[in-house]
Amino acid sequence: MTIFLILAPYGAFAMLMLVTSATVSLLAAALICFGVIALDIARGRSIKILGVGSVIVFAAIGLYLIFVDATLSATAVKIAVDAGILAVSLGSILAGHPFTRQYAIEEVDAETAKLPGFAKANYLITWAWAGAVLLMMISNIAVLYVPSMPLWAGLLVAFAARNAAVYFTRWYPHYRTAKDSAPPARALPSH
Repeated sequence: MTIFLILAPYGAFAMLMLVTSATVSLLAAALICFGVIALDIARGRSIKILGVGSVIVFAAIGLYLIFVDATLSATAVKIAVDAGILAVSLGSILAGHPFTRQYAIEEVDAETAKLPGFAKANYLITWAWAGAVLLMMISNIAVLYVPSMPLWAGLLVAFAARNAAVYFTRWYPHYRTAKDSAPPARALPSH
């Protein structure tokens, strides 16, 4: 459920870009981000770096289209969104607070959150998301500058990158838990 809420604004943005203007798509995505933030507050959870950063990115680009230049192509808007989200991801890492940590800390007990491996895992997961966003941005740039590249190729890269990040986010904590809790080979009884 958490990953669905995190990805909802981006999914809505992508779907709306197919049927309406970039401005409407961006502002709707910003409103969905506000809704997710309100839901977190109502549940007594923290306000997330990614949520606030996403509101800022979507709203800023939407306002840019309204007040400065309404002629940006859909691909240029997608690149701007990807660049903004990449900046939020990398900024959270540089600030020493990887954005995934806020979500993870609400899912684990206090003892687990204090483990050094917990911090390392969140840095790696945030880097995985930053890498996925970078791949999406590169695919959008390729669609823009390589006219012979079919649109579906860019969509395929975006879909694969996002799904790889989701998979890694789910897989890595289980992998670390299994690896860290496995007894050393010498501790196993021999038969």
